[in-house]
Amino acid sequence: MSMSDLPIPFLILAAIVVLYLINSIKILRDYERAVIFRLGRALPTPKGPGIILVFRPLDQMVRISLRQDVLEVPPQDVITRDNVTLKVNAVVTLYVVNPNDAAIKVANYVYQTSQFAQTTLRSVLGEVELDELLSHRDKLNLRIQTIIDQRTEPFGVKVVSVEVKQVDLPETMLRAMAKQAEAERERRSKIIHAEGEFNAAQKLVDAATLMATQPMTLQLRYLQTLTEIGVEKNTTIVFPLPMEMMTLLNKMGTLGTSPEAKP
Repeated sequence: MSMSDLPIPFLILAAIVVLYLINSIKILRDYERAVIFRLGRALPTPKGPGIILVFRPLDQMVRISLRQDVLEVPPQDVITRDNVTLKVNAVVTLYVVNPNDAAIKVANYVYQTSQFAQTTLRSVLGEVELDELLSHRDKLNLRIQTIIDQRTEPFGVKVVSVEVKQVDLPETMLRAMAKQAEAERERRSKIIHAEGEFNAAQKLVDAATLMATQPMTLQLRYLQTLTEIGVEKNTTIVFPLPMEMMTLLNKMGTLGTSPEAKP
């Protein structure tokens, strides 16, 4: 019996069945899973990847991606514990670990995670001071990530990381921080200069104490100074005067001006 001998209604029915089966074939990529609702009830395990059959209208399919997704948290107005107003935004990295929970327990897991991230960002950063926010950002990122992950775990979403992306400071605060940094650098420079003066004075005292034990060293120092001056081309002439002679002249001046020396 050839195909031409079959009744036309049978051929139409066979064509409809073939088209229905072809339309029921779905291909899922390696990172996709299909949550199948059969007569309104979700099957225990998601299907995929590869070729699956979805028999409509009995079955309804919801595709869930298992790839990591990056969610940008819009800028949030935050008031820190020391009453500084900031605008802070962040980046949240997440992926689905349980496709059934992500499709059944929440209407839109990306939107839900975004709302959790916004509220958590404001609450956590509002409990710290500005200096801690700027210097301990890694610790705050880990704390925010832990809180969001605990809230998204019931609907099958894993939060991998949270990074505070940008902190916008007011212009007045930027000027105040610049003045503070400038004052700190000036303080350090003065301390270093004072320490250098102290060390130089200490070395001079040590050198004077050493020279006092050997008076001849002072004359040698005079000669060395003359040698250094003579190297340069100048017309300056230096006559070294022994310190003992200066002491003697000072004593004679003192005796001449004392009342006992007057007739």
